[in-house]
Amino acid sequence: MTVRINTEEKTLLVHQVLTFNNTSNDTLKHIILNDWNNAFSSKSSALAKKYSDEFVRAFHLASEKERGFTSIKTVVDANYQSVNWKRPNEKVDLVKLDLNQPILPCSKQTFTLVYEVKIPDAKFTRYGYDNNDRITLKNWYLNPSRYEHKQFVQQSNENLDDIPNAFSDFEIEFELPIKYNLSSNLLEINSFELVDTKKVLLNAKNKSEVIITVQPTNTYQTYKNEIIEVSCGIEDSRVKDIDKAIIFDRVSRFTASKLGLPLTSKILISQEDYARQPFYGLNQLPSFLSPFSNELMFELKFLKTYLNNYLKENLNLNQRRDYWIYDGIQMFIMMQYADEYFPELKMTGNVANLKILKSYHFINLDFNQQYNYLYMLMARKNLDQALNEPKNRLIKFNEQIASKYRAGLSLKYLDSYLGNEIVHNTIKEYIQENQFLGTNSRQFETVLIKNSPKDIDWFFRTVIETRDLIDYKFGKVTKTEDSLSVNIINKTNTNVPISLYQLKDNQVVNKIWLTNIKTDSTIVIPRMGADKLTLNYNNEVPEYNLRNNWKSLKGFFFNNRPFKFVFFKDLEEPYYNQIFFVPEVEFNIYDGIALGMRINNKSILNKPFTFSVTPMYSSNTGTLVGKFSAFVDDNIREKGKLYNIRYLVTGSRFHYTKDAFYSYFIPVIQFRFRDENLRTNKNEFIQLRQVYVNRDKSEFVTDSNTENYNIFNTKYGNYQSEATKHFSLLNDLQISNSFGKVSTEIHYRKLFENNRQISFRFFAGAFMYRSTNSDFFSFGLDRPNDYMFDYNLLGRSETTGIYSQQYVYAEGGFKSKLDTRFANQWMTTINGTFNIWNWIQIYGDAGMFKNQYSSAKFAYDSGLHLNLVPDYFELFLPVYSSNGFALDDVNYGQQIRFVVTLSPKTLISLFTRKWF
Repeated sequence: MTVRINTEEKTLLVHQVLTFNNTSNDTLKHIILNDWNNAFSSKSSALAKKYSDEFVRAFHLASEKERGFTSIKTVVDANYQSVNWKRPNEKVDLVKLDLNQPILPCSKQTFTLVYEVKIPDAKFTRYGYDNNDRITLKNWYLNPSRYEHKQFVQQSNENLDDIPNAFSDFEIEFELPIKYNLSSNLLEINSFELVDTKKVLLNAKNKSEVIITVQPTNTYQTYKNEIIEVSCGIEDSRVKDIDKAIIFDRVSRFTASKLGLPLTSKILISQEDYARQPFYGLNQLPSFLSPFSNELMFELKFLKTYLNNYLKENLNLNQRRDYWIYDGIQMFIMMQYADEYFPELKMTGNVANLKILKSYHFINLDFNQQYNYLYMLMARKNLDQALNEPKNRLIKFNEQIASKYRAGLSLKYLDSYLGNEIVHNTIKEYIQENQFLGTNSRQFETVLIKNSPKDIDWFFRTVIETRDLIDYKFGKVTKTEDSLSVNIINKTNTNVPISLYQLKDNQVVNKIWLTNIKTDSTIVIPRMGADKLTLNYNNEVPEYNLRNNWKSLKGFFFNNRPFKFVFFKDLEEPYYNQIFFVPEVEFNIYDGIALGMRINNKSILNKPFTFSVTPMYSSNTGTLVGKFSAFVDDNIREKGKLYNIRYLVTGSRFHYTKDAFYSYFIPVIQFRFRDENLRTNKNEFIQLRQVYVNRDKSEFVTDSNTENYNIFNTKYGNYQSEATKHFSLLNDLQISNSFGKVSTEIHYRKLFENNRQISFRFFAGAFMYRSTNSDFFSFGLDRPNDYMFDYNLLGRSETTGIYSQQYVYAEGGFKSKLDTRFANQWMTTINGTFNIWNWIQIYGDAGMFKNQYSSAKFAYDSGLHLNLVPDYFELFLPVYSSNGFALDDVNYGQQIRFVVTLSPKTLISLFTRKWF
């Protein structure tokens, strides 16, 4: 390639001579080239859809100049005949060359391509141009795709760093402005200066990617020993150069000892590489809060990125299908490295030395134990996925964290089971044998089985290819002076090996591996003076529940877990019943600021049973208020849409007006459904509940017959949501002694390619019967009465004043308060919004409603909607309605409506929804 970069326009002009060598046994009539840079050109590409799926709006709102593209000028063959090309199957990031002459097996053809590359903004993938005149190029040129199983791999760019390039040899002449510096993962053969530019000559053999950084000031440092040369751009000015060199030498030698000598002679490690796949954990904190030393932080960054790039340079796998091998080897070696060089290191680093925090379990965890907990975080949510699930079907948290860690834990599990360095030696053999060849997970399995003295079919068929959970526990243990009869219960029926330890005075006296424990099994072992039995004592097995893994041989009471009271939150500690206490604050105008203490058993990992009790003191009334909840989660692991059944009871006691309490008690059953492709953001639920409410009588509330009531309520919801579109359906049925009503609500939102957004909501509801004269249970045109306490209203009974202006998206959905605000027979409304600039929108509502003894009425309103943080902080400014021009009202401020959310949990979901 001859490449000329325009640093002002952020473009590349590429003249490429491509020689394709057909090493297959097939005659090729076409070639597929990866053009992943062109994925940025369209708002309907797979890349754009991925961003929308993760609630990232920046890509959709970006200009064409920011997003980039590839413009192909000419493609000719060796005979200077034009070669027809197209984008196959509407994939904008692939190019199909229809050959004028087929390429026979063991022959080659040469093509010349001329094209222009518009470099995208680095804010999307971290690769591209940034505001500091730094340009990092990755996936920027046209390269043949992998050819396997008699076809070219056709995968689109989904920001997963898994381009399926065929390994190639490169010769590149790169021309750039004279004031810029160039770093790459290719060897620099020569460079020379012209008048205003300079040329750098690069080459390499057997590379899957060419990565280049162009910048005014060189931030890369080169390290070299007899093993490899590394050009490192990880930025950390707090670490001395000599310390960086020592770290490089230690990491490169350790890696070579475990994985063998590298195929490539040079590796590039960029800051962008690390930023895309950082070492998640407490080291994400700002430097002044970091619990790790600067040198250790740099070493962790370098180690993780070096291993990632080393494996991709030396192992030619399909990265979308067999990514778990890359991830597994990387994490396995990292665990080994930590064991060897940082055996005393804790997960929380220097924080573990603070005596005030010693009682917390997560403070005392060894560094490598964090991997199991982060995998278990998803397993407890029932969101874990099989390791052979294609990478583009993984939830982001799994793709970035949990599945990586599970892959490493799985190899560590197998290594512990087989012993004798068998897994290490197999990995080394596998890499060395396949350095020059395309390979796959089946070949890895073949080498591993060949080297294993034990049956390991369970490892691939169960641990890798399923999401089956592992959970063993003790049943009855019968002891004699010389032997033990031990019953082992397999709670999940997952037939994999489990380790059994015998301990005396907390020292291991014996360890054996138990196999073929399909269900309940009883074994007899020598006692060996042991006073305790423990399953999975050193946590070699990635097990679902560690709380049932030990059995005392000293008597029943020793097995009871003592209670441990912990402030705020902690990781689950197997040997204690943890009770957490957390200060909590709530606000409404009747109770004022309610201060209390939430007492609960909810650790960082989800549990099957969770309870929470929160007694609170009402500052306005000087009385005791509060709330409670308890639920049992039944996670459905079998294939199918139903994935969770939750049994819940909840209740509370607060004031609903100045002088009166309300209290409710609500038992609930929820059935939750999801699509088998977890990335689709499609969820359904069916909810059944009985709402029991008691309300004290009040001088300020005149509604009669509404003090005490109970309602049976069933709901069906269907939600499909992402950044560029949203659809939801909610059906609701309510039955009580005094009324029965049914309603449906449909909400649709769409962000168009011109960055205009529309939103429509339709509501229809009707009474089936009604025997009350109060409007308390009627449909609300502009705000519901919330008699089932579904909404967090700051002034529940207010009809005037600022608190009556709080708006909730429910029932009629009007923003203006009209003369008739309720309907006791039926109501149907349509609400719409359209954005005119960024978060400024116009809204309009229209509807029909009917009350008893009066004819149906038509109503409408319109105005401005300031959608500052959707669903969390919004303002509605009425302009015109059935009442006339709102702006003519001297008390216009009383007509403004607002949405405000004070719940931290709700706000946090804004940031976590893209991960789960």
